[in-house]
Amino acid sequence: MRALHIEPLPDWIQGLFQQTADAAGVEMVWGGGMNGRELKASAATADALVTAKRPIGADLMGAASGLRLVQVQGRAPWAVDRDAAAAAGVPVSVLPHRGAIAVAEQTVALMLGLYRKLVPGHVGTRDAEYRDLGVEPVRTTERRIAFNWLRYPDVWQLHGRTLGLVGLGDIALEVARRARAFDMEIVYHKRTPLPREHEAMVGARSLPLPELLAASDVVSLHAPHTDRTEHMIDAEALALMKSTAILVNTARGGLVDEDALVDALRDGRIAGAGLDAFLHEPLPEGSPLADAPNVLLSPHVGGGTGGGQRGMIDDVVGNLVAVAEGGEVRGLVNHTTLNH
Repeated sequence: MRALHIEPLPDWIQGLFQQTADAAGVEMVWGGGMNGRELKASAATADALVTAKRPIGADLMGAASGLRLVQVQGRAPWAVDRDAAAAAGVPVSVLPHRGAIAVAEQTVALMLGLYRKLVPGHVGTRDAEYRDLGVEPVRTTERRIAFNWLRYPDVWQLHGRTLGLVGLGDIALEVARRARAFDMEIVYHKRTPLPREHEAMVGARSLPLPELLAASDVVSLHAPHTDRTEHMIDAEALALMKSTAILVNTARGGLVDEDALVDALRDGRIAGAGLDAFLHEPLPEGSPLADAPNVLLSPHVGGGTGGGQRGMIDDVVGNLVAVAEGGEVRGLVNHTTLNH
């Protein structure tokens, strides 16, 4: 099995890939730094093409006369021309990134935690805060209950709300997939918007950032921390958000001006914030965020217990081995018969 990986990868990830491929007897060729002509030349003897986001089109597939699989790591809908793959009789597999799934679950957990008031509800139930409201316990029946006995006026549903994704990488794509299950409307901001057909596959539409902030009930951050994105959510950005909106950050703490966020929360200019990433980690003792109202904090556990990259590599190499040995290939998204 000879696989051409066309995605530019950080050295440490490429090193892990190489170790796993070597152990499995898979020859990996690294094309991340190749231009189009070089890729075609290298693809000529490839059994499989692998990518994450870098597009694989009809020309590259056509250059690989013995191509047996196109493998995508992640769900980027623009990564492969699936019509061209079907026409060429080449199977396509899509394997979601385990680390992205973990962060996406954390993102949804923070949304739900804020919308359903899970932490205040737990504390209020545990500490019998009903006593301050003049409520007495009653024995319940099918028809007799003490509905919302802490009298929260703002226990909301995600259903029908607008989710604004700032960034649209692997994690945001996984969040969008889960948000659709809540029947949320999904908008996104990305420096280069997707073509319409790819937006349809994601189930999202592009908006400029100011319009996204103004339209969204939940703003979820999924951008990298760069000089360009430093404090992209500042006082001015927060002022554009609805007073009923919440901000969720499972990306990097530097995307948010934390002082401005605390002010917005204390003044009631936004409804809440769910944060798994902070400018300083661990969150320093005495941080104003700890005492801000309607904030839900988690200790940067979005990636679970780690190992997302290793899991992704194992999944991809496992599929390459399966093709070589005639085993079961996971994640197939077309019905082309594998050519073993």
